[in-house]
Amino acid sequence: MAENDTSRSGLPLPAQDPLARELVQDVVRDGVLVPLKTTLELRDDYQTGHVLITRTPTKSANPAILLLRNMLPDEIIKGVPHLRRCAKPSDLPAHLKAQFMNESAQSRQIHTGKSNWIYVIVGPENMLNREEIIRGLSTIEGMEEQVFLRRIPVPMVSPTSQVQAAMWSQQFWPALYRKNNPLGPHPSMIARQTEEIADDVALWMTLAHKVAKETHERAYGEPIGACIIQREEGRTTLVALAGDSRWSPRGKVGCTGNPMAHAAMRAMSIVAQKLVRAENRKTQTSQAPILEFEAFQDSPILEDEQKVFELEHPNPDGYLCHGLEMYLTHEPCVMCSMAILHSRMGKVVFRHRMPLTGGLCAEDRGSEHPSLNGADGGRGLGLFWRRELNWSMVAWEWESNGSLKPFEVDKAIHA
Repeated sequence: MAENDTSRSGLPLPAQDPLARELVQDVVRDGVLVPLKTTLELRDDYQTGHVLITRTPTKSANPAILLLRNMLPDEIIKGVPHLRRCAKPSDLPAHLKAQFMNESAQSRQIHTGKSNWIYVIVGPENMLNREEIIRGLSTIEGMEEQVFLRRIPVPMVSPTSQVQAAMWSQQFWPALYRKNNPLGPHPSMIARQTEEIADDVALWMTLAHKVAKETHERAYGEPIGACIIQREEGRTTLVALAGDSRWSPRGKVGCTGNPMAHAAMRAMSIVAQKLVRAENRKTQTSQAPILEFEAFQDSPILEDEQKVFELEHPNPDGYLCHGLEMYLTHEPCVMCSMAILHSRMGKVVFRHRMPLTGGLCAEDRGSEHPSLNGADGGRGLGLFWRRELNWSMVAWEWESNGSLKPFEVDKAIHA
């Protein structure tokens, strides 16, 4: 094949990895990468708290803000950076306008025509002393008679989109979208990494489907497959390929059924074997490990697996799967998801959700499976991005536009 070979579907095959071109002749049409939502994005859309606001004549706004900065510590002053510190009466949400206008004749005048007043956020209520604030503001020209101080509910986290900021501006207080996401991966990071993998995701997913089909046809396991690659400086390299092998015989043990031989676990263990092989070569060690049986069934069992296994690891000095990418036919189970995290995988893409047993998706689990007897399946774990874990990564679901349909797997199967 020439360097610019393409599949029959028109997609380019990576010139940097001749083995990938050999293993896959027909690549399915490209699909759509859908970034997974985190548990916080889905469940804690926002949490509200209360802030104190005041109002001051426009000419006294700067002295009032300066006074508050001198009176209050930085953590209070900067406590709600996603909300506008100052707002004109015309910029307030409709319910606040109505509330304040009807308080007094002065309030109605403030909200009529071109106003010479401005509203100012003082800070989170639970961090403030009302009496001190009132005493301080009463020294400001134009605020001597009666200091205006009210509490209002506001979101305590930043909006995750411009649309959400606009909604909050109508519901609570004028809000700012600073193009960040306190509840998950930064939008720019997701966009950059999605663009990085979009061109060849179909190739790696086709490989995962191919090995899944072959292992299932030989009765080794469920029709589930995994493919691990390294992407570095524009080059992509196959590192591991593995199908499910949970039902294959286990040598000396003489029985079948191995819950450790999931496709994802086998693929990662094959990567580990490559690293050990490279280390043994450095230390001139050749002794094979003495095992009663292979816990992960991580010796190649298919010709395609063997071809990839014979390739040297492109980064033998790294930590297991640090920065690598895994492509799976099905969402990995909780066991595999945690193993993926511990391996320091960089990215994960899967084709088919496993709502009852998957560990990456954060959406609530369905209750349609008969084994649940109508009970709620509980909340998804969203393990790819959890604050309490010491590693996180970006994960996607891949929709292939009707092509490369996932193999039928029981919804209660742990992929």
